[in-house]
Amino acid sequence: MNRFVSQGRNKQFAVTNIVSMMLAIVPLWLVMAVAVSANGQTSTDTSPDWTQYHRNNMQRWNPYETVLGVNNAGNLKLKWKSPLGGGSRLRDDYADTEPAVANGVVYFGSIDGNLYALNASTGAKLWSYAIGNPIIASPAVASGVVFVGSDGGTVYALNANTGSKLWSYATGFPVATAPAVANGVVYVGSEDNENSTRDDFFALNAGTGVLIWSGSGVGPPTSFSAPAVANGVAYLPAGDVLDRTFWLTAVNAGTGAPPALWNFPSFGYFSSPAVASGSLFIGSEDDNVYALNASTGDLLWTYTTGNTVTGSPAVANGVVYVGSADDNVYALNASTGAKLWSFTTGNQVISSPAVANGVVYINSTDGNLYALNAGTGAKLGSYVIGTGYASPVVVGGVVYARGNSTSEEGYVYAFSIGADLFLRVQPSSMTVQQGDLLTYAFPVWNLGPSNADFEVLNTQVPAGTVFDYIRISGTPGLGTCTTPPYLGTGAVVCHENASMAPNTTWTVRLTVKVTAAAGATITENAATIADTPDPNMANNMATATVKVQ
Repeated sequence: MNRFVSQGRNKQFAVTNIVSMMLAIVPLWLVMAVAVSANGQTSTDTSPDWTQYHRNNMQRWNPYETVLGVNNAGNLKLKWKSPLGGGSRLRDDYADTEPAVANGVVYFGSIDGNLYALNASTGAKLWSYAIGNPIIASPAVASGVVFVGSDGGTVYALNANTGSKLWSYATGFPVATAPAVANGVVYVGSEDNENSTRDDFFALNAGTGVLIWSGSGVGPPTSFSAPAVANGVAYLPAGDVLDRTFWLTAVNAGTGAPPALWNFPSFGYFSSPAVASGSLFIGSEDDNVYALNASTGDLLWTYTTGNTVTGSPAVANGVVYVGSADDNVYALNASTGAKLWSFTTGNQVISSPAVANGVVYINSTDGNLYALNAGTGAKLGSYVIGTGYASPVVVGGVVYARGNSTSEEGYVYAFSIGADLFLRVQPSSMTVQQGDLLTYAFPVWNLGPSNADFEVLNTQVPAGTVFDYIRISGTPGLGTCTTPPYLGTGAVVCHENASMAPNTTWTVRLTVKVTAAAGATITENAATIADTPDPNMANNMATATVKVQ
Protein backbone atom coordinates (compact mmCIF):
# COMPACT_ATOMS: atom_id res chain seq x y z
CA MET A 1 0.00 0.00 0.00
CA ASN A 2 1.00 3.57 -0.43
CA ARG A 3 1.30 5.08 3.00
CA PHE A 4 -1.61 7.37 3.85
CA VAL A 5 -0.82 10.58 5.69
CA SER A 6 -3.48 12.98 6.90
CA GLN A 7 -2.86 16.40 5.42
CA GLY A 8 -5.41 18.36 7.43
CA ARG A 9 -7.58 19.33 4.50
CA ASN A 10 -10.96 20.89 5.19
CA LYS A 11 -12.79 18.00 3.56
CA GLN A 12 -13.70 15.01 5.75
CA PHE A 13 -10.94 12.52 5.26
CA ALA A 14 -11.82 11.16 3.57
CA VAL A 15 -7.28 -44.47 -10.47
CA THR A 16 -3.98 -44.28 -12.73
CA ASN A 17 -6.08 -42.97 -15.59
CA ILE A 18 -8.21 -40.98 -13.20
CA VAL A 19 -5.12 -39.62 -11.51
CA SER A 20 -3.64 -38.79 -14.91
CA MET A 21 -6.81 -36.95 -15.88
CA MET A 22 -6.71 -34.95 -12.65
CA LEU A 23 -3.12 -34.02 -13.39
CA ALA A 24 -4.17 -32.93 -16.85
CA ILE A 25 -6.88 -30.58 -15.64
CA VAL A 26 -4.58 -28.59 -13.38
CA PRO A 27 -4.31 -25.15 -15.01
CA LEU A 28 -1.09 -24.58 -16.88
CA TRP A 29 -0.41 -21.45 -14.90
CA LEU A 30 0.12 -23.49 -11.74
CA VAL A 31 3.52 -24.55 -13.07
CA MET A 32 4.55 -21.18 -14.47
CA ALA A 33 6.93 -18.89 -12.64
CA VAL A 34 7.58 -15.19 -12.50
CA ALA A 35 10.28 -14.42 -15.03
CA VAL A 36 12.19 -11.92 -12.95
CA SER A 37 15.82 -12.51 -12.17
CA ALA A 38 18.76 -10.66 -10.77
CA ASN A 39 20.70 -11.07 -14.01
CA GLY A 40 18.46 -8.75 -15.97
CA GLN A 41 16.04 -11.23 -17.52
CA THR A 42 12.95 -9.51 -18.87
CA SER A 43 9.95 -9.56 -16.56
CA THR A 44 6.78 -11.14 -17.95
CA ASP A 45 3.40 -11.44 -16.32
CA THR A 46 2.90 -15.20 -16.61
CA SER A 47 2.24 -16.04 -12.96
CA PRO A 48 -1.15 -16.23 -11.25
CA ASP A 49 0.44 -14.93 -8.05
CA TRP A 50 0.24 -11.38 -6.73
CA THR A 51 3.92 -10.80 -6.06
CA GLN A 52 3.99 -7.01 -5.72
CA TYR A 53 1.71 -4.07 -5.15
CA HIS A 54 0.79 -3.50 -8.79
CA ARG A 55 1.26 -7.15 -9.82
CA ASN A 56 3.88 -7.67 -12.51
CA ASN A 57 1.60 -6.13 -15.11
CA MET A 58 1.49 -2.82 -13.19
CA GLN A 59 -2.32 -2.84 -13.39
CA ARG A 60 -3.63 -4.43 -10.15
CA TRP A 61 -5.47 -6.91 -12.39
CA ASN A 62 -5.05 -10.69 -12.16
CA PRO A 63 -5.98 -12.08 -15.60
CA TYR A 64 -5.19 -15.64 -14.47
CA GLU A 65 -7.93 -15.94 -11.85
CA THR A 66 -10.47 -18.60 -12.89
CA VAL A 67 -12.01 -19.83 -9.62
CA LEU A 68 -13.72 -16.70 -8.34
CA GLY A 69 -16.00 -14.77 -10.64
CA VAL A 70 -19.28 -12.96 -10.97
CA ASN A 71 -21.29 -16.12 -10.28
CA ASN A 72 -19.70 -16.95 -6.92
CA ALA A 73 -17.89 -13.91 -5.48
CA GLY A 74 -21.02 -13.18 -3.47
CA ASN A 75 -20.66 -16.50 -1.66
CA LEU A 76 -17.24 -16.02 -0.10
CA LYS A 77 -16.64 -17.41 3.36
CA LEU A 78 -13.86 -16.77 5.82
CA LYS A 79 -11.15 -19.36 5.23
CA TRP A 80 -8.82 -18.14 7.97
CA LYS A 81 -7.63 -15.01 9.69
CA SER A 82 -4.31 -14.27 11.33
CA PRO A 83 -3.67 -11.49 13.88
CA LEU A 84 -1.12 -8.84 13.09
CA GLY A 85 1.61 -8.17 15.57
CA GLY A 86 1.51 -4.79 17.25
CA GLY A 87 -1.99 -3.82 16.19
CA SER A 88 -2.28 -1.65 13.13
CA ARG A 89 -1.60 1.98 14.06
CA LEU A 90 1.58 3.95 13.62
CA ARG A 91 1.81 7.39 15.20
CA ASP A 92 -1.28 9.24 13.90
CA ASP A 93 -1.20 7.50 10.53
CA TYR A 94 -2.73 4.27 9.35
CA ALA A 95 -0.02 2.02 8.04
CA ASP A 96 -1.70 -1.11 6.72
CA THR A 97 0.29 -2.89 4.04
CA GLU A 98 -1.02 -5.25 1.40
CA PRO A 99 0.17 -8.85 1.40
CA ALA A 100 2.17 -10.34 -1.43
CA VAL A 101 1.28 -13.91 -2.41
CA ALA A 102 3.78 -16.22 -4.12
CA ASN A 103 4.11 -19.99 -4.35
CA GLY A 104 1.52 -20.73 -1.69
CA VAL A 105 2.88 -18.23 0.85
CA VAL A 106 1.43 -14.92 2.05
CA TYR A 107 3.99 -12.27 3.00
CA PHE A 108 3.17 -9.09 4.90
CA GLY A 109 4.86 -6.54 7.08
CA SER A 110 3.70 -5.21 10.43
CA ILE A 111 4.37 -2.15 12.51
CA ASP A 112 5.71 -4.50 15.19
CA GLY A 113 8.86 -4.56 13.05
CA ASN A 114 8.42 -8.07 11.65
CA LEU A 115 7.93 -9.46 8.18
CA TYR A 116 5.69 -12.54 8.32
CA ALA A 117 5.30 -15.52 6.01
CA LEU A 118 2.05 -17.50 6.32
CA ASN A 119 0.84 -20.70 4.69
CA ALA A 120 -1.66 -19.41 2.13
CA SER A 121 -3.99 -22.39 2.65
CA THR A 122 -4.11 -22.43 6.44
CA GLY A 123 -2.80 -19.08 7.68
CA ALA A 124 -0.20 -20.88 9.82
CA LYS A 125 2.99 -18.91 10.37
CA LEU A 126 5.95 -20.32 8.46
CA TRP A 127 8.53 -17.80 9.62
CA SER A 128 9.05 -14.21 10.65
CA TYR A 129 12.00 -11.88 10.35
CA ALA A 130 12.58 -9.15 12.94
CA ILE A 131 13.61 -5.95 11.20
CA GLY A 132 13.24 -3.88 14.34
CA ASN A 133 11.48 -0.91 12.78
CA PRO A 134 7.88 -0.62 11.64
CA ILE A 135 7.12 -1.88 8.15
CA ILE A 136 4.73 0.57 6.54
CA ALA A 137 4.86 -0.54 2.90
CA SER A 138 4.01 -3.76 1.12
CA PRO A 139 6.64 -6.38 0.26
CA ALA A 140 7.48 -7.71 -3.19
CA VAL A 141 8.60 -11.23 -4.15
CA ALA A 142 10.73 -12.26 -7.11
CA SER A 143 12.99 -15.23 -7.86
CA GLY A 144 12.69 -16.65 -4.35
CA VAL A 145 13.49 -13.37 -2.61
CA VAL A 146 11.24 -11.06 -0.56
CA PHE A 147 12.02 -7.34 -0.76
CA VAL A 148 10.67 -4.93 1.84
CA GLY A 149 11.46 -1.51 3.21
CA SER A 150 11.25 -0.29 6.78
CA ASP A 151 10.51 2.89 8.66
CA GLY A 152 14.12 2.74 9.81
CA GLY A 153 15.32 3.67 6.33
CA THR A 154 16.54 0.31 5.06
CA VAL A 155 15.55 -2.02 2.22
CA TYR A 156 15.87 -5.73 3.01
CA ALA A 157 16.14 -8.81 0.80
CA LEU A 158 15.14 -12.07 2.52
CA ASN A 159 15.10 -15.69 1.41
CA ALA A 160 11.44 -16.34 0.64
CA ASN A 161 11.59 -19.91 1.96
CA THR A 162 13.45 -19.35 5.21
CA GLY A 163 13.33 -15.63 5.99
CA SER A 164 17.11 -15.42 6.26
CA LYS A 165 18.62 -12.07 5.33
CA LEU A 166 20.41 -11.91 1.99
CA TRP A 167 21.29 -8.22 1.88
CA SER A 168 20.17 -4.78 3.01
CA TYR A 169 20.58 -1.26 1.70
CA ALA A 170 20.29 1.90 3.79
CA THR A 171 18.36 4.73 2.12
CA GLY A 172 18.83 6.99 5.11
CA PHE A 173 15.15 7.87 5.51
CA PRO A 174 11.93 5.87 6.06
CA VAL A 175 10.90 3.62 3.19
CA ALA A 176 7.20 4.32 2.84
CA THR A 177 6.66 2.81 -0.60
CA ALA A 178 6.21 -0.72 -1.83
CA PRO A 179 9.13 -1.89 -4.00
CA ALA A 180 8.56 -2.47 -7.70
CA VAL A 181 10.66 -5.30 -9.13
CA ALA A 182 11.35 -5.59 -12.84
CA ASN A 183 14.18 -6.99 -14.95
CA GLY A 184 16.33 -7.88 -11.97
CA VAL A 185 16.08 -4.42 -10.40
CA VAL A 186 14.33 -3.29 -7.20
CA TYR A 187 12.89 0.22 -7.41
CA VAL A 188 11.92 1.90 -4.15
CA GLY A 189 11.31 5.36 -2.75
CA SER A 190 11.96 6.89 0.65
CA GLU A 191 10.84 9.93 2.62
CA ASP A 192 12.98 12.99 3.18
CA ASN A 193 11.05 16.03 4.29
CA GLU A 194 14.11 17.78 5.67
CA ASN A 195 16.94 17.72 3.13
CA SER A 196 16.26 18.75 -0.43
CA THR A 197 19.65 17.49 -1.59
CA ARG A 198 19.05 13.83 -0.78
CA ASP A 199 17.85 11.26 -3.26
CA ASP A 200 14.44 9.74 -2.70
CA PHE A 201 14.38 6.98 -5.34
CA PHE A 202 16.74 4.04 -5.54
CA ALA A 203 17.32 1.32 -8.13
CA LEU A 204 19.07 -1.68 -6.59
CA ASN A 205 20.43 -4.88 -8.07
CA ALA A 206 17.91 -7.50 -6.93
CA GLY A 207 20.60 -10.16 -6.52
CA THR A 208 23.19 -8.17 -4.61
CA GLY A 209 21.58 -4.98 -3.30
CA VAL A 210 24.22 -2.88 -5.03
CA LEU A 211 23.01 0.59 -5.99
CA ILE A 212 22.49 0.98 -9.74
CA TRP A 213 21.24 4.55 -9.64
CA SER A 214 19.46 6.98 -7.38
CA GLY A 215 17.82 10.33 -7.89
CA SER A 216 15.04 12.69 -6.92
CA GLY A 217 13.64 13.75 -10.26
CA VAL A 218 12.91 17.43 -9.73
CA GLY A 219 12.50 19.62 -6.65
CA PRO A 220 12.72 18.67 -2.96
CA PRO A 221 12.47 14.89 -2.55
CA THR A 222 9.86 12.86 -0.71
CA SER A 223 8.20 9.69 -1.93
CA PHE A 224 5.04 8.24 -0.43
CA SER A 225 3.83 6.15 -3.36
CA ALA A 226 5.04 2.97 -5.00
CA PRO A 227 6.84 3.47 -8.29
CA ALA A 228 5.69 1.68 -11.42
CA VAL A 229 7.99 0.24 -14.07
CA ALA A 230 6.89 -0.58 -17.60
CA ASN A 231 8.52 -0.71 -21.02
CA GLY A 232 11.88 0.48 -19.77
CA VAL A 233 10.50 3.51 -17.94
CA ALA A 234 10.25 4.06 -14.18
CA TYR A 235 7.38 6.29 -13.05
CA LEU A 236 8.13 7.98 -9.75
CA PRO A 237 5.50 9.89 -7.73
CA ALA A 238 7.18 12.37 -5.41
CA GLY A 239 6.81 15.78 -3.83
CA ASP A 240 7.32 18.16 -0.97
CA VAL A 241 4.67 17.82 1.73
CA LEU A 242 5.67 21.06 3.42
CA ASP A 243 5.03 23.38 0.49
CA ARG A 244 2.49 21.11 -1.23
CA THR A 245 4.52 20.70 -4.43
CA PHE A 246 3.98 17.34 -6.11
CA TRP A 247 4.85 15.79 -9.43
CA LEU A 248 5.09 12.52 -11.33
CA THR A 249 8.46 11.91 -12.96
CA ALA A 250 9.30 9.46 -15.74
CA VAL A 251 12.93 8.35 -16.04
CA ASN A 252 14.93 5.75 -17.90
CA ALA A 253 14.51 2.62 -15.74
CA GLY A 254 17.96 1.34 -16.59
CA THR A 255 19.98 4.45 -15.79
CA GLY A 256 17.74 6.99 -14.06
CA ALA A 257 19.91 9.51 -15.86
CA PRO A 258 18.72 13.12 -16.02
CA PRO A 259 17.06 14.87 -17.52
CA ALA A 260 13.74 13.22 -16.75
CA LEU A 261 11.78 11.97 -19.73
CA TRP A 262 8.91 14.10 -18.50
CA ASN A 263 7.34 15.60 -15.37
CA PHE A 264 3.66 16.11 -14.62
CA PRO A 265 2.71 18.36 -11.67
CA SER A 266 -0.36 18.03 -9.49
CA PHE A 267 -1.74 18.90 -6.07
CA GLY A 268 -0.54 15.70 -4.42
CA TYR A 269 0.31 12.07 -5.15
CA PHE A 270 -0.36 9.47 -2.52
CA SER A 271 -1.78 7.31 -5.27
CA SER A 272 0.58 5.17 -7.31
CA PRO A 273 0.38 4.95 -11.11
CA ALA A 274 -1.03 2.07 -13.12
CA VAL A 275 0.25 1.56 -16.66
CA ALA A 276 -1.72 -0.08 -19.47
CA SER A 277 -1.81 0.10 -23.27
CA GLY A 278 0.49 3.09 -23.52
CA SER A 279 -1.36 5.14 -20.91
CA LEU A 280 -0.72 5.92 -17.26
CA PHE A 281 -3.46 6.42 -14.67
CA ILE A 282 -3.06 8.01 -11.25
CA GLY A 283 -5.23 9.58 -8.55
CA SER A 284 -4.51 12.88 -6.86
CA GLU A 285 -5.16 14.84 -3.70
CA ASP A 286 -6.96 17.43 -5.85
CA ASP A 287 -9.86 14.95 -6.24
CA ASN A 288 -8.92 14.04 -9.81
CA VAL A 289 -8.02 10.89 -11.67
CA TYR A 290 -5.52 11.65 -14.43
CA ALA A 291 -4.78 9.73 -17.61
CA LEU A 292 -1.45 10.55 -19.24
CA ASN A 293 0.40 9.38 -22.31
CA ALA A 294 2.96 7.06 -20.74
CA SER A 295 5.63 8.02 -23.28
CA THR A 296 5.25 11.79 -23.30
CA GLY A 297 3.40 12.69 -20.10
CA ASP A 298 0.77 14.55 -22.11
CA LEU A 299 -2.60 14.80 -20.41
CA LEU A 300 -5.21 12.59 -22.06
CA TRP A 301 -8.18 13.19 -19.76
CA THR A 302 -9.20 14.11 -16.24
CA TYR A 303 -12.09 12.81 -14.16
CA THR A 304 -13.08 14.72 -11.02
CA THR A 305 -14.48 12.83 -8.03
CA GLY A 306 -15.99 14.37 -4.92
CA ASN A 307 -12.92 14.07 -2.69
CA THR A 308 -9.29 12.99 -2.61
CA VAL A 309 -8.10 9.93 -4.53
CA THR A 310 -5.31 8.38 -2.47
CA GLY A 311 -5.74 4.79 -3.63
CA SER A 312 -4.18 3.59 -6.85
CA PRO A 313 -6.22 2.73 -9.92
CA ALA A 314 -6.63 -0.76 -11.32
CA VAL A 315 -6.95 -1.27 -15.06
CA ALA A 316 -8.62 -4.25 -16.75
CA ASN A 317 -10.16 -4.74 -20.16
CA GLY A 318 -10.16 -1.07 -21.06
CA VAL A 319 -11.67 0.13 -17.79
CA VAL A 320 -10.05 2.11 -14.95
CA TYR A 321 -11.33 1.27 -11.46
CA VAL A 322 -10.58 3.59 -8.56
CA GLY A 323 -11.90 4.56 -5.14
CA SER A 324 -12.35 8.04 -3.69
CA ALA A 325 -12.71 9.56 -0.23
CA ASP A 326 -16.17 10.67 -1.42
CA ASP A 327 -17.26 7.11 -0.43
CA ASN A 328 -17.50 5.90 -4.05
CA VAL A 329 -15.88 3.35 -6.29
CA TYR A 330 -15.70 4.45 -9.94
CA ALA A 331 -15.37 2.65 -13.25
CA LEU A 332 -14.08 4.91 -16.04
CA ASN A 333 -13.54 4.31 -19.73
CA ALA A 334 -9.76 4.07 -20.04
CA SER A 335 -9.75 5.81 -23.42
CA THR A 336 -12.06 8.73 -22.67
CA GLY A 337 -12.43 8.99 -18.90
CA ALA A 338 -16.21 8.77 -19.20
CA LYS A 339 -17.89 7.33 -16.11
CA LEU A 340 -19.31 3.87 -16.72
CA TRP A 341 -20.68 3.37 -13.22
CA SER A 342 -20.12 4.20 -9.58
CA PHE A 343 -20.90 2.35 -6.37
CA THR A 344 -21.42 4.09 -3.03
CA THR A 345 -20.01 2.49 0.12
CA GLY A 346 -20.72 3.56 3.66
CA ASN A 347 -17.57 5.64 4.10
CA GLN A 348 -14.38 6.79 2.45
CA VAL A 349 -12.57 4.48 0.04
CA ILE A 350 -8.85 4.91 0.67
CA SER A 351 -7.66 1.51 -0.56
CA SER A 352 -6.92 0.41 -4.10
CA PRO A 353 -9.07 -2.07 -6.00
CA ALA A 354 -8.04 -5.53 -7.16
CA VAL A 355 -9.69 -6.83 -10.33
CA ALA A 356 -9.97 -10.50 -11.27
CA ASN A 357 -12.28 -12.45 -13.58
CA GLY A 358 -14.98 -9.81 -13.86
CA VAL A 359 -15.02 -8.80 -10.19
CA VAL A 360 -13.69 -5.68 -8.45
CA TYR A 361 -12.62 -6.21 -4.83
CA ILE A 362 -12.07 -3.14 -2.67
CA ASN A 363 -12.03 -2.18 1.01
CA SER A 364 -13.94 0.74 2.48
CA THR A 365 -13.43 2.51 5.78
CA ASP A 366 -17.01 1.47 6.59
CA GLY A 367 -15.42 -1.84 7.64
CA ASN A 368 -16.36 -3.93 4.61
CA LEU A 369 -14.58 -5.69 1.80
CA TYR A 370 -16.78 -5.34 -1.28
CA ALA A 371 -17.06 -7.59 -4.32
CA LEU A 372 -18.57 -5.68 -7.25
CA ASN A 373 -19.52 -6.72 -10.76
CA ALA A 374 -16.80 -5.15 -12.89
CA GLY A 375 -19.18 -4.62 -15.78
CA THR A 376 -22.13 -3.07 -13.97
CA GLY A 377 -20.96 -2.02 -10.51
CA ALA A 378 -23.65 -4.17 -8.89
CA LYS A 379 -22.74 -5.42 -5.43
CA LEU A 380 -22.10 -9.15 -5.43
CA GLY A 381 -21.24 -9.39 -1.74
CA SER A 382 -19.66 -7.62 1.22
CA TYR A 383 -17.58 -9.04 4.05
CA VAL A 384 -16.78 -7.46 7.41
CA ILE A 385 -13.06 -6.99 8.02
CA GLY A 386 -12.98 -3.81 10.05
CA THR A 387 -11.54 -0.52 8.88
CA GLY A 388 -9.75 -1.21 5.62
CA TYR A 389 -6.95 1.06 4.40
CA ALA A 390 -4.87 -1.69 2.82
CA SER A 391 -5.88 -3.10 -0.53
CA PRO A 392 -6.98 -6.67 -1.26
CA VAL A 393 -5.25 -9.15 -3.57
CA VAL A 394 -6.75 -12.15 -5.37
CA VAL A 395 -4.86 -15.39 -6.06
CA GLY A 396 -6.07 -18.89 -6.86
CA GLY A 397 -9.65 -18.54 -5.68
CA VAL A 398 -8.76 -16.68 -2.48
CA VAL A 399 -9.14 -13.00 -1.60
CA TYR A 400 -6.56 -11.79 0.92
CA ALA A 401 -7.30 -8.56 2.79
CA ARG A 402 -6.28 -6.68 5.91
CA GLY A 403 -8.48 -4.84 8.33
CA ASN A 404 -8.78 -3.56 11.88
CA SER A 405 -11.35 -4.67 14.40
CA THR A 406 -13.13 -2.17 16.62
CA SER A 407 -10.50 -2.86 19.27
CA GLU A 408 -7.86 -1.74 16.74
CA GLU A 409 -6.42 -5.25 16.53
CA GLY A 410 -5.49 -5.96 12.94
CA TYR A 411 -5.90 -9.19 11.00
CA VAL A 412 -5.00 -10.68 7.68
CA TYR A 413 -8.12 -12.33 6.25
CA ALA A 414 -8.47 -15.03 3.60
CA PHE A 415 -11.87 -15.50 1.93
CA SER A 416 -12.74 -18.26 -0.54
CA ILE A 417 -15.48 -20.53 -1.74
CA GLY A 418 -15.88 -24.30 -1.61
CA ALA A 419 -13.68 -26.77 0.22
CA ASP A 420 -9.91 -26.78 -0.14
CA LEU A 421 -8.78 -30.41 0.11
CA PHE A 422 -5.19 -31.10 1.13
CA LEU A 423 -3.82 -34.62 0.46
CA ARG A 424 -0.69 -36.24 1.77
CA VAL A 425 0.84 -39.69 1.18
CA GLN A 426 2.60 -41.08 4.26
CA PRO A 427 4.39 -44.46 3.99
CA SER A 428 4.91 -46.41 7.21
CA SER A 429 8.61 -46.73 6.38
CA MET A 430 10.93 -45.08 3.92
CA THR A 431 12.97 -48.25 3.46
CA VAL A 432 11.62 -51.81 3.12
CA GLN A 433 12.72 -55.27 2.11
CA GLN A 434 11.16 -57.75 -0.28
CA GLY A 435 8.30 -59.55 1.49
CA ASP A 436 7.60 -56.71 3.96
CA LEU A 437 4.15 -55.27 4.51
CA LEU A 438 4.09 -51.54 3.73
CA THR A 439 1.20 -49.28 4.73
CA TYR A 440 0.39 -45.98 3.07
CA ALA A 441 -1.76 -43.48 4.92
CA PHE A 442 -3.68 -41.01 2.74
CA PRO A 443 -5.04 -38.26 5.05
CA VAL A 444 -7.40 -35.90 3.24
CA TRP A 445 -7.71 -32.67 5.18
CA ASN A 446 -10.53 -30.23 4.46
CA LEU A 447 -9.05 -26.77 4.91
CA GLY A 448 -12.47 -25.21 4.33
CA PRO A 449 -14.12 -22.84 4.38
CA SER A 450 -17.12 -25.03 3.39
CA ASN A 451 -18.05 -28.66 3.97
CA ALA A 452 -16.53 -31.09 1.48
CA ASP A 453 -19.20 -33.41 0.12
CA PHE A 454 -18.49 -36.97 -1.04
CA GLU A 455 -14.71 -36.89 -1.35
CA VAL A 456 -13.06 -39.44 -3.61
CA LEU A 457 -9.51 -40.75 -3.24
CA ASN A 458 -7.89 -42.20 -6.35
CA THR A 459 -4.70 -44.20 -6.02
CA GLN A 460 -3.35 -47.65 -6.95
CA VAL A 461 -1.33 -50.57 -5.69
CA PRO A 462 2.11 -49.25 -6.62
CA ALA A 463 4.38 -51.15 -8.99
CA GLY A 464 6.59 -53.55 -7.06
CA THR A 465 3.85 -54.46 -4.57
CA VAL A 466 0.60 -56.47 -4.35
CA PHE A 467 -2.61 -55.67 -2.47
CA ASP A 468 -3.03 -56.88 1.12
CA TYR A 469 -5.87 -54.92 2.79
CA ILE A 470 -7.40 -51.47 3.28
CA ARG A 471 -9.17 -49.55 6.04
CA ILE A 472 -10.74 -46.13 6.51
CA SER A 473 -10.92 -43.83 9.51
CA GLY A 474 -11.97 -40.28 10.19
CA THR A 475 -15.28 -38.54 9.75
CA PRO A 476 -18.74 -40.11 10.14
CA GLY A 477 -19.71 -42.00 7.03
CA LEU A 478 -16.23 -43.50 6.75
CA GLY A 479 -16.77 -44.74 3.21
CA THR A 480 -16.22 -47.60 0.83
CA CYS A 481 -13.33 -48.66 -1.39
CA THR A 482 -12.99 -50.59 -4.62
CA THR A 483 -9.73 -52.53 -4.61
CA PRO A 484 -7.92 -55.31 -6.48
CA PRO A 485 -8.25 -58.85 -5.10
CA TYR A 486 -5.91 -60.07 -2.40
CA LEU A 487 -2.36 -60.18 -3.82
CA GLY A 488 -3.63 -58.43 -6.92
CA THR A 489 -2.63 -55.15 -8.53
CA GLY A 490 -4.55 -52.22 -9.98
CA ALA A 491 -6.56 -49.16 -9.07
CA VAL A 492 -7.90 -48.24 -5.64
CA VAL A 493 -10.86 -45.87 -5.49
CA CYS A 494 -12.36 -44.85 -2.15
CA HIS A 495 -15.51 -42.78 -1.52
CA GLU A 496 -16.29 -40.87 1.66
CA ASN A 497 -20.06 -41.20 1.68
CA ALA A 498 -20.88 -38.10 3.70
CA SER A 499 -19.89 -34.49 4.23
CA MET A 500 -16.58 -33.54 5.83
CA ALA A 501 -16.58 -30.37 7.93
CA PRO A 502 -13.78 -27.80 7.71
CA ASN A 503 -10.63 -28.68 9.65
CA THR A 504 -11.43 -32.39 9.75
CA THR A 505 -9.54 -35.28 8.21
CA TRP A 506 -10.61 -38.45 6.40
CA THR A 507 -7.87 -41.09 6.16
CA VAL A 508 -7.50 -44.16 3.99
CA ARG A 509 -4.80 -46.72 4.86
CA LEU A 510 -3.63 -49.07 2.14
CA THR A 511 -1.40 -52.02 3.05
CA VAL A 512 0.59 -53.76 0.34
CA LYS A 513 3.18 -56.52 0.23
CA VAL A 514 6.55 -55.68 -1.29
CA THR A 515 7.53 -57.86 -4.26
CA ALA A 516 10.25 -55.66 -5.75
CA ALA A 517 13.87 -56.73 -5.44
CA ALA A 518 16.54 -54.86 -3.52
CA GLY A 519 17.59 -51.63 -5.16
CA ALA A 520 14.16 -50.81 -6.54
CA THR A 521 12.21 -47.65 -5.79
CA ILE A 522 8.49 -47.89 -5.12
CA THR A 523 6.50 -44.80 -6.08
CA GLU A 524 2.95 -44.17 -4.92
CA ASN A 525 0.74 -41.41 -6.38
CA ALA A 526 -2.70 -40.29 -5.25
CA ALA A 527 -5.26 -37.59 -5.95
CA THR A 528 -8.48 -36.47 -4.31
CA ILE A 529 -11.55 -34.53 -5.34
CA ALA A 530 -15.01 -33.78 -3.95
CA ASP A 531 -18.43 -32.76 -5.22
CA THR A 532 -17.89 -29.37 -3.56
CA PRO A 533 -15.89 -26.90 -5.68
CA ASP A 534 -12.23 -26.77 -4.69
CA PRO A 535 -10.54 -23.37 -5.02
CA ASN A 536 -7.02 -24.81 -4.86
CA MET A 537 -6.37 -27.97 -6.85
CA ALA A 538 -2.62 -27.61 -6.42
CA ASN A 539 -2.63 -29.54 -3.12
CA ASN A 540 -5.02 -32.30 -4.25
CA MET A 541 -2.23 -34.60 -5.42
CA ALA A 542 0.66 -36.20 -3.58
CA THR A 543 3.55 -38.62 -4.18
CA ALA A 544 5.79 -40.71 -1.96
CA THR A 545 8.78 -42.91 -2.75
CA VAL A 546 10.15 -45.86 -0.76
CA LYS A 547 13.49 -47.58 -1.27
CA VAL A 548 13.80 -51.41 -1.29
CA GLN A 549 16.95 -52.58 0.46
